Amino acid sequence: MENAGGSAAAPDPAAAPEGVDRPRRWLRRAVVAVGCVIALAVGAGAWVVYVNDFAFRRQELTIPGPAQPLHAVLALPEQGDGPFGLVVFVHGDGPADATRDSFYEPIWESFAEAGYASVSWAKPGVAGAPGNWLDQTMHDRAGETEAVIEWARQRADIDPRRIGLWGISQAGWVAPEVAANLPGLQFLILVGGAVNWLRQGEYNLLAELRHRGATESDIAAALDRRAIGLRLLRENATYEQYLAAGYDPDPMSEARWNFVRANYLSDVTAVLPRLELPVLLVLGDDDLNVDVDETERTYRALLAPELLTVQRFPDASHSIAKASYENDRDWRATATALFAPRALYAPGYLDLLRDYAGSRPVR
Repeated sequence: MENAGGSAAAPDPAAAPEGVDRPRRWLRRAVVAVGCVIALAVGAGAWVVYVNDFAFRRQELTIPGPAQPLHAVLALPEQGDGPFGLVVFVHGDGPADATRDSFYEPIWESFAEAGYASVSWAKPGVAGAPGNWLDQTMHDRAGETEAVIEWARQRADIDPRRIGLWGISQAGWVAPEVAANLPGLQFLILVGGAVNWLRQGEYNLLAELRHRGATESDIAAALDRRAIGLRLLRENATYEQYLAAGYDPDPMSEARWNFVRANYLSDVTAVLPRLELPVLLVLGDDDLNVDVDETERTYRALLAPELLTVQRFPDASHSIAKASYENDRDWRATATALFAPRALYAPGYLDLLRDYAGSRPVR
């Protein structure tokens, strides 16, 4: 440093020799940096807690089921003693706990805002629940759902005149059967509901392959393998016969094979004409699991027009999540689920559920 006269300033005799204070400066900087990280972490943690604090009261309970007790969650509106309306949740395929890994919680909040409770339960064998969901047929699942509704109708905090169903995907073979068997239900909301098991399986296979950029030869080979599997199903092949065929590069478990064998003829078309309640069909235009065009055509053909409302969401996946999140397994989906869970869904979806349930008259 130079002084005002332009000559070099004399060294300060009180200053420490060069280099002696560097460790202290480094330590101070490190402490500041760690403090910033901690502050950010605490702030992020507080934000995660805040955005995952949903506006409903949660009760964990056990509901008597037709085969075994059901481990359930009841999500009640924040205020009041009821009686509330109730939305009964019906899962899609695969193992699922009561919250579907928290994916349902923003939906429960929307229903709670409309004055409805929500109830959902873990599939048998999931999250400590007794039984094995792979032992169930679609008819078994319908009977399980009916048992939950009968349980709910006995509760003082539930209005038995205002009970509706929300179901997704495989629930397309379950929820309509329940609605046909229990004509007093208020409404049915079906998200990406499948119509025919075999056609849905082929659509899903081709849609996934094409989305991943598979070649025509890869697609042809996959269809050949599928044809072998269908032949074995028609022949009611045992698991040992399925394995011996050697066509599946990633063989399913014995329980899964038996589940498919028991359910592969599922089709909802015979049930739909029996429905007499309002139906909201929610479809994502980028659904890779279900042919939503077929679903819409089928429901429009078999339901009375005054009963059916169809809402399609562009750039939305099977679960009405933003398409890139689900279809491309985008890392942003995990971050969004943690830091902004309501933003996982296509814009307008949660509002649609709240408004549809809230506008239903008592039947």
